[in-house]
Amino acid sequence: MHFVRLLLLTLLVGSAHAGPGREALDRFLGELSTLEARFEQAVLDTENNRQGLFHGIVQIKRPDRFRWDYIAPEKKHIIADGRDVWMVDVELNQVTQHYQKWALKNTPATLLLSNEPLENTFDVVELGERQQMQWLELLPVDAESDILRVLLAFKGDRLLRLEMTDRFGQISRFSFFEIKRNLELSDELFEFEAPFGWDVFSQDG
Repeated sequence: MHFVRLLLLTLLVGSAHAGPGREALDRFLGELSTLEARFEQAVLDTENNRQGLFHGIVQIKRPDRFRWDYIAPEKKHIIADGRDVWMVDVELNQVTQHYQKWALKNTPATLLLSNEPLENTFDVVELGERQQMQWLELLPVDAESDILRVLLAFKGDRLLRLEMTDRFGQISRFSFFEIKRNLELSDELFEFEAPFGWDVFSQDG
């Protein structure tokens, strides 16, 4: 009986700590099967100076596929097919193949693609409301992660901002627009085969 009471108390305490940021994340992920959005990505150095600005489209098909298309200033693609991640450089006619399990480890992609409990990968910190959005901080539980922290900002059940800081101090700051949930997305979008004559490099871990 003492064990049952302790278990119930633990569950109740855990529920009490779920703040508005975590609730927004749960609403965003709830019943999410596909996602399509336009994005803007700003890359900042350790002095918070902007080193680049990129635009494109992201498409996600849960649980394990996504397509990240950079449109400007250069055309590049990152395609996850469920087994491998393909880094495609159109201008150089080359592609690098990574084993998906290792390539996406401890990254925000794990959050967006996986159905596993968030706490398996991140410690979750509520940051409260700022700029009329609810903010959440995710800290990788793996001490060897290349990612130091991830910030998420929600308005209602929409993910509007994502900010990622790596161990070298570089920040990638994403803003999302024209968000569409649960569209019909063809499996072919998440497949890749290098065109004839391209250079293909394998980085399987």
